[in-house]
Amino acid sequence: CHKIFLNKYNRKLIYMKTGIFLSYKGLGANLLHLSYCHEIAKKFGPIKLITLNSKVAEVLSDDDNFIEIIYLENYYKKLIHINKLSQFLKKFDFENFFIFYPSIRYFLSSKLAGIPNIYHYPLFKKKGLHLVNAAKEFTEKTLKIKNCPTETKIFVKKNKFENLKKDRIKRIVLGIGSSGPTTKWGYKNYITLIKRLNNLGSFYFYLLCGSDEDVHANDIIKEVGKNNCESLSQKSISEVKDYIAISNIYVGNDSFGQHIACQMGLPSFVILLDTPRAYSDYSINQKRIIPPNINLDKITHDTQLDPNSITVELVLKNIENFI
Repeated sequence: CHKIFLNKYNRKLIYMKTGIFLSYKGLGANLLHLSYCHEIAKKFGPIKLITLNSKVAEVLSDDDNFIEIIYLENYYKKLIHINKLSQFLKKFDFENFFIFYPSIRYFLSSKLAGIPNIYHYPLFKKKGLHLVNAAKEFTEKTLKIKNCPTETKIFVKKNKFENLKKDRIKRIVLGIGSSGPTTKWGYKNYITLIKRLNNLGSFYFYLLCGSDEDVHANDIIKEVGKNNCESLSQKSISEVKDYIAISNIYVGNDSFGQHIACQMGLPSFVILLDTPRAYSDYSINQKRIIPPNINLDKITHDTQLDPNSITVELVLKNIENFI
């Protein structure tokens, strides 16, 4: 049945069954669309979100804008999957469906599923797609609104670490991990950065990386000590969210951590080596660090800049006013 919510006059409204399809595997790419999901929920009430990333539900577990977050593992890659995808979509009985991608497959599947109101990107226009600009323009056009915000808030319920906020130690999330080797600044640079920061004040460092990158986190801890440094490599995404919530600043590679941090209001310094600017174009809390004499607009997924072209001194200079 339809859920009921209250408008500003405390009148009960029955909202239309609304779904959103985010056709992105990366957690960060999903999270940079969060503001647009919230705008749709403002108009239609809480929504069901379909995503190609299995971790999105953990990040948004405290967000009442979502009734359900569904991980789509199959039926999205090929034209032959259209019928199966349509059957998958049909069971939700959507009245409105927003597709944040220019895919003929998703559009045809939605049509076959009998969804009456389908909103989608212009088809066959994938080349040069700017994730932020495309999503913003699409949301403004379909909802008939102006100046749609590009960032929003990731919700976190009061957590068990709340007491840690009372001390005077600055907590820094160091995003040492990332989805690919060409986006990493290098663990040796983080060792030097921690040592330099330890000479400047009292800090506690959370090393954010995946379980498969735990060896580098341990290398850092062996070098700098355990007194003010710990790895989050074995933590779940929902636990990582709690650690970020009690921190003061994010510094690191382009990864999901910076997308969570910036939408929690943390100054988020992202080191760009081969990540297009679109991934850090949407939040005023995102601060980019790029090699000297490099044009930001020329950085792509294939640039593969030398990690050591970004020195520890350059990073310190960027973050000095925030620590």
